[in-house]
Amino acid sequence: MYERRERLNNETRQNYTAQRLLNGIKGAFCNWRKTIILSLYILTAICLWVYRDSIISAHEINTLGLIPYSVIDGFIQISFLLVMAIGLFMLLILLGTPFGSKSTRDNLLRVGLKNHAGEPPLLLYKRKDKKDKRLMVLEFLANGISPSDWDDKRANIETALNIHVVKVEEGINKRRVLLYAVPAKNGLSKLVHWNNGYLSKNAFELVLGEGLLGKVTVNLSKIPHLLLGGSTGSGKSVLLKLLLMQCIKKGADVYLADFKGGVDFPSVWHKKCRIIIEQKELSDLLTEIENQLAHRRSMLLKARCVNIDQYNQETGANLQRIIIACDEVAEVLDKTGLDKDKKMIISEIESKLSTIARLGRAFGIHLILSTQRPDATILSGQIKNNIDYRICGRADDVLSKIILDNTSASDQIPKDAQGRFLTHDKVLFQSYLFDEVEVLEGGARAWTKR
Repeated sequence: MYERRERLNNETRQNYTAQRLLNGIKGAFCNWRKTIILSLYILTAICLWVYRDSIISAHEINTLGLIPYSVIDGFIQISFLLVMAIGLFMLLILLGTPFGSKSTRDNLLRVGLKNHAGEPPLLLYKRKDKKDKRLMVLEFLANGISPSDWDDKRANIETALNIHVVKVEEGINKRRVLLYAVPAKNGLSKLVHWNNGYLSKNAFELVLGEGLLGKVTVNLSKIPHLLLGGSTGSGKSVLLKLLLMQCIKKGADVYLADFKGGVDFPSVWHKKCRIIIEQKELSDLLTEIENQLAHRRSMLLKARCVNIDQYNQETGANLQRIIIACDEVAEVLDKTGLDKDKKMIISEIESKLSTIARLGRAFGIHLILSTQRPDATILSGQIKNNIDYRICGRADDVLSKIILDNTSASDQIPKDAQGRFLTHDKVLFQSYLFDEVEVLEGGARAWTKR
């Protein structure tokens, strides 16, 4: 077993050396600093070759005349060439070795990121991302360690390398892994205030918060429905209010189902949107919206338009988007302990929400559902499967798995964090805080950056 592992380690070292050599050759032509270093070495080698007789004379070595001069001179020439070739080989390997590769390897080994042969990933490149200079790209020879293994140990990797990992993906082949990261000092703030200037000018793009690479957004014209999850105190309601505030400012008709009685929403919300606190009222509303969906479908078909934006643009109409939000969908859809009539009403609500989830995109009708635990007993698979964009706040493994289909939220969001969220595509962000009255009322008292 030991001999087999040692053989594998030797093969890996040889492959890594060969890769560093290739990287050094490539870098000598693509990186001006490395080109200068290599040029200086070659010029030095040429000078030493030209003046080799002045440095080591065959006559001085052959003082006794025992060996023919030509043999000694040939030996000197071969030695010079050999030393220069070895030096060139070592220089190219050095130029192809990223700074800090050894400490990176050791630190990854310390946190247990290794294959069955005990080999950690080996750093091949360290460079700035071409599209976003804030991003540092670390390219590794994976040694059989899949991207999912990297994701599982993301928190440990961040600690070991003193970075914040933005994403992990495959390289040019499955033997490479790319780690996109920012330095640890560029982490997320614990508190970020909203500024009215943050409101996106793009169609129906909503700003979620500040991520490691700037603002995190979602465009409802492309991704029509959202699911927010997280444990009590994680900041779901604040994020929901942030999204609804932007919908209101963009001119949408907003309907909010809050079966806790609307107490979490100050009076300004009652002026800006319709708040529903009873099941029958919600069922009637959804019937109206279903009828509106059918009406809009016939209008778009008649105008030969594929979506609401095209219809408004080509006809000059001003069809508003409709937002249906639930502050706690479990309060809306939970049938536990209810009589037959109330269960029937909830089944009707569920059926209508399912229709909107399936068909609402093209017609500008959107769902934003918030809940602590959207399991099958509360949120049917038919509704959940039609909600493409999912966001999770502080959560345990089970809740994170339900919302995101993985445990990333449990691993990446601190247990005491508020307003920290993770999207289904693994983007971490801090949600904005805002003064509801000042921002919604607008005018001179609108919130400014502090």
